[in-house]
Parts: sequence; C-alpha cells; structure tokens
Amino acid sequence: MSNIPKTQTAAVVPHHGAALEIKRDHPVKQPSELAPGECLIKLSCTGVCHTDLHASKDDWPLHANTPLVGGHEGVGEVVAIGENTGECPVKIGDRVGIKWLAYSCLNCEQCRNGREQNCPKAKLSGFTVDGTFAQYTVSYVHHVTPIPQNLDSNAAASVLCAGVTVYRALKYSRAKIGEWVALPGAGGGLGHLAVQYAVAMGFRVVAIDTGLEKKQLCLELGAEKWIDFKEAKDIVQAVREACDGEGAHCAVVTTASPSGYTQAVDYLRPGGTLMAVGLPGEAKLEASIFFTVFKSINIIGSYVGNRQDAVEALEIASRGKVVVRYECKGLSELEEVYDALKEGKVAGRIVLEMSN
Repeated sequence: MSNIPKTQTAAVVPHHGAALEIKRDHPVKQPSELAPGECLIKLSCTGVCHTDLHASKDDWPLHANTPLVGGHEGVGEVVAIGENTGECPVKIGDRVGIKWLAYSCLNCEQCRNGREQNCPKAKLSGFTVDGTFAQYTVSYVHHVTPIPQNLDSNAAASVLCAGVTVYRALKYSRAKIGEWVALPGAGGGLGHLAVQYAVAMGFRVVAIDTGLEKKQLCLELGAEKWIDFKEAKDIVQAVREACDGEGAHCAVVTTASPSGYTQAVDYLRPGGTLMAVGLPGEAKLEASIFFTVFKSINIIGSYVGNRQDAVEALEIASRGKVVVRYECKGLSELEEVYDALKEGKVAGRIVLEMSN
C-alpha cells in the first residue's frame, strides 16, 4: 500500500458545460480513507462509451455530478480494500472490472428482482461517482466483476458495459433460436458486439448501418444480411424482405437516433419485440398505437445489466464467441475520441490504456 501515489492523471469535467481537462494532480483516495465495502483499483485500461460523451456534454435529462471523472468500463488490479469489509469477495491483487453500476443496496425490491441497476440507491461510475478515466479509482467490492483469466484486459473493458448491455437486451428479448434479430447501429461499439452475442445465442442477424467498413465488419462477425440506411430507399421494406418477407422477430436498437425506434415498430413481424437500448437525450418514442396493438408488438426498455449478466457476458467472450474490435489510445486523446463518436466515425470500440 505504501507505493500508492497521492496524485494521478485523470480526465476531469470541472462543471457542467466546461471543457474536458487532463489533470496531472488529481488526488488518489488513500487506503486509510476507504470506507468498509470500498476498494481502490489501479486501472490498466478503460473503454469509452457514448454514455461518457453524454455525461461530459450534459445533454441528458439526468445530470452528472461535477467535478466529474467519467468512464465506466475499467479493468485493473485491486490494490487496497477498506478496513472492516465483511465477507469480501475479492482480494488484493485480483484483476476486476468496473461497470456503469458502481453500487446498489442489494436488498430493495429492484435488487432482489435482479434489477440492481434500478436500485433507488444506485451509484453510477463516471456519473454520480468518479469513474475510470484515471489511473486509480474507488469502487465497491460486491459490484466489481472478476475478469476471466484468459480474457485480455482491453477486450474485457468493452464487455463490461457495451457487451453486458447488448447481451442482456438479447437475453430478455423473447427471441428464439433461428429467429431474425435486426440490429440498427450494428457496426458501432455496442452493435458489433450485439451481432456476435446474437450469433452465439443462435439468432439470425440483419445488420443495419452505413459505410463499407461497417458492412465488412458486420458480415465478418456473422450477420447474414446487411442494410445500408443511406442507400436503402425504404428501410422498413428492406428489413421485411431480408427476414423472409415477414419482418424481424426482434429489434435491439442501440443507436441514439429516434428514427431507429420508429422504424423498428414498423418492420417487426406480429408478436415481435423492440428492445430499447440506445439513449437519445430528448427524443420521444413515436409509434402507431393502432399497429402496435394490432401486431401485438412488445416494447421493452433494457438498461445495462446486473452482476450476473456481467459474469455471463464475460464468460461468453472468454470462450472466443465474442471478439471485441478495438483501437487503443491514450487518456490524453479522450477529447478526440469524443469528436469521432459524435461524427459516427468509430467502428468497434476505443480503449484508453493508462500506460499510454
């Protein structure tokens, strides 16, 4: 514990509306300052998610606490644990992951029903508590996730949010083996993982996105059909035709575009399910009430995942069924990464290495 520094490099948003700052003297919480149940993690890497961009720009109906150290897809080593922590499931030296859900009470109705992310006492990494855009961060021993030994840390980082989120959406989508799943935004950070989890779960995938690079990525990862939304004259009809002329059984919408939701209700076949995952800040879900009822359409919001979902998503990836396509950058390049995300230029994921 004696080699833990007093300060560190961290990416900080000082207050709402302020520019991102790379601080070299951000304080590190010392082992003696940890509360029971807390642990200090020395981070090796962290993924970058659209959610981090929203938190930084403060363009959601919910507002992050500031000053803010963003990030919620971190992998690192436990270097200290708060004194008097009872029944601690981790030990110093363990490699663990930090997720969007940093803490929940584990005892309320939502937690008992497996919706820990909806706990009224939930703490959110990089939103209500400091996250992973730093060399060290504090998390909670009952919520960090052990990383399988044979899974690369950089790959595991993206599974901790993007992977878990799409895995849970597919898991609860009511789709059956052999049925068609449409994935708007299939070439993006969440989408390219959704393609692979869907294939691993036995679904047939229609990938919807734009650009040759994303097309090649989606087809290589196992999508059977590709629809370029900039080239298709009628996306709804194109999806219906791709899915045996009847439409998809399920749509997992990871894009933040409201049109992705509206179109999904139209191209789903009767009895189909829309899994709402992407989080546009102010957009409304507009759908024909008549045809939603007439077609017996299910609309389900799916918000990240619980601790068990995370274990399952990582285990699938550790067996090689899901391979994260990522590009490594340094923490100082975070603002450039945000710009690329805003412009839709990121195929796969971006991972920031703390050693870089």
